[in-house]
Amino acid sequence: MKESSTASEKTLPVHASAPGVILIARSPLTFRAVLIGIICTAVACWMIAWAELTLGTIQIAISQFAPVAIGLLLIVVIGNLLIGRLSPRHALRPHEVIVVYTMTLAGALTMSRGLLELWVPALVGVNYYANPANQWQQLFFEHIPQWAVPFDVEGQPVQWVSRAFYEGLRTGGPPWRPWIQALAAWLPAVLAMFLAYFCLASIIRRQWVDNEKLAFPLAVPPVELAEHFRWRESIFADPITWIGFAIPTLMYSINGIHLIRPSIPDIPVRFNLNQMVFNPLGRPWRDLGTTSANLSFGGIGFGYFLPGQVLFSLWAFFVIIRIQNIVFSAFGATAEAMPLYPTTIWNGYQVAGAYIVLSGYLIRSAMPHLRAVWQAALRGDEQVGDHPGDPRPALPPRTALIGLGIAMVVATWWFVLLGMSWWMAVLETVIFLLVVCLVMARAVAEAGLPMTETSFRPVDLVRLVSPMRALTPQTLTALSLADAVFTRDLRGNLLNTMLDGLKMSDATGLDRRHLYLGVAISLVVVLTFGTWLHIVTPYEHGAIGMYSYVYRSNPLLGFRFFAPVLQAGDDYDSRLPIFFGSGVVVALVMSLLRMRYVWWPLSPLGFALSGSWSMIVFWFPMLIAWALKGIIVRYGGMSAYQRMRPFFFGLILGEFSQAVIWAGLSGILRIPAPRFPW
Repeated sequence: MKESSTASEKTLPVHASAPGVILIARSPLTFRAVLIGIICTAVACWMIAWAELTLGTIQIAISQFAPVAIGLLLIVVIGNLLIGRLSPRHALRPHEVIVVYTMTLAGALTMSRGLLELWVPALVGVNYYANPANQWQQLFFEHIPQWAVPFDVEGQPVQWVSRAFYEGLRTGGPPWRPWIQALAAWLPAVLAMFLAYFCLASIIRRQWVDNEKLAFPLAVPPVELAEHFRWRESIFADPITWIGFAIPTLMYSINGIHLIRPSIPDIPVRFNLNQMVFNPLGRPWRDLGTTSANLSFGGIGFGYFLPGQVLFSLWAFFVIIRIQNIVFSAFGATAEAMPLYPTTIWNGYQVAGAYIVLSGYLIRSAMPHLRAVWQAALRGDEQVGDHPGDPRPALPPRTALIGLGIAMVVATWWFVLLGMSWWMAVLETVIFLLVVCLVMARAVAEAGLPMTETSFRPVDLVRLVSPMRALTPQTLTALSLADAVFTRDLRGNLLNTMLDGLKMSDATGLDRRHLYLGVAISLVVVLTFGTWLHIVTPYEHGAIGMYSYVYRSNPLLGFRFFAPVLQAGDDYDSRLPIFFGSGVVVALVMSLLRMRYVWWPLSPLGFALSGSWSMIVFWFPMLIAWALKGIIVRYGGMSAYQRMRPFFFGLILGEFSQAVIWAGLSGILRIPAPRFPW
């Protein structure tokens, strides 16, 4: 299917590529856009280091629509509007603004849960928290390759490199040499993952953007902000935008002042329904699972732009799973937790089954496109098929396929070197990249989910056929490290960012390959300046007094889970295939009903996401957005829906800009910051 062209593309000159194919020349990367992007990326790194690590109350970069990226984009756009008023020819063009935003977003996610917040603490946490009681030294140290960590694996627990990291330096500076050696040893795996994201996004872009025409809801607000550099044409000229902007601004201003002046009452943003409603009722109601109502105006704003059926599915399946938990408890089942995730074990394996079905469906539906990609790669074509007038792809088909293959081979080989058995390394790579990442990317592209998270790890699938004790101690040790860094917490996955960036480049006429170049530059900034901050900050402040999840939870979860397996073994759980099979059946039924009946309201995506932390955070804002959108469309029609769009844009911009403002104020003035629901 031919890709639609923007007005700007129609006026651009064309250049010849492969014989018989003419590609439209899009707008290139500009020096000033890259420079501003580098500055914004560096500023985002500093703000994240303070807000998320040191302060610990504002998580400004753990979603695919990172508040720090939106806040900095808002600053850039407002500055650009002022320049456009004074000297229009010097204002940034839409494609330049998108370059700045995409660079900032990719850098922010990588600085946060996308990599560095998981990677750096994982390399020393096991040493600092090893003690005679947990026996981690005897269980794990001898199976950790020396090159993979900065501490001496033959030494004692709580060595100086980890003690100073967690308790702070008294004199001198961080021990750079062991850190550089360990980080450099991990770099092949890190770069392989980045390469896989680049290549996967390039391969599936045409199928999702042109053939299936997915909405990509998270790409809409940045494009709306970027497309005008004259105030009277921008969304800021609409008073309704400022009404929406004022609501979260007023609320978080009051809550921030409350922390400084406690006599000023605050406005709650999180209501724990377990404690408030269900726990006092006793069993089975107390076993419904972690359930809180978060008042997120940004989440409500997001929900307004989502397709109605998907929006309904997201919150409805969250409620359905809670009802399932209550029913299971009523029949005597114990509310057993899924290992390392905030859901029940039956829901965790149902989600795993749904992921397998969805990934298979996505690959099956894309087979005509994938065959075309393969044929184009064999011929050495510049792009897939003969599409005269089509802009060149982010990567040529041959480059994308070879790059993806190299990335998967390198990642698998590296996991083997870390200690995994070869088949476990293959399972880890394939399930992570071609199942988990693919479904999460679909959740962002189709459902517009602002925070991506799963409810199982690749190793959890092993338990379907075998107990964990069948894995070697070397494999379990390697999984404890690799899962902490790559596969457990996925709230900063860059595949989603690449796809959104390609969609935004189409909307603004930006050369797709130049977009990739900008993202690559941003990643270089993060891997240097961001890594420096991640090492210097704990050694200065002491990680033990910093954000607990980053330093005292995620790096240790795998070791805590596998230690009992190594000590006493475990038994095969015959219930797990039943839970997994039920997830497969439900996902298949939902998919068939969606294909057969247009009116069917429940999407299998909602079921796949039902147990994730993302839905714990956003189910209530999605419910409010669904109700508001339904009322507006029912009684005002599409004209009212379009008229109210600026209001919900204002809600998003107001909440996320407040996060950036308070993070900056807290970092500069050393004052407390209000808590945000996400």
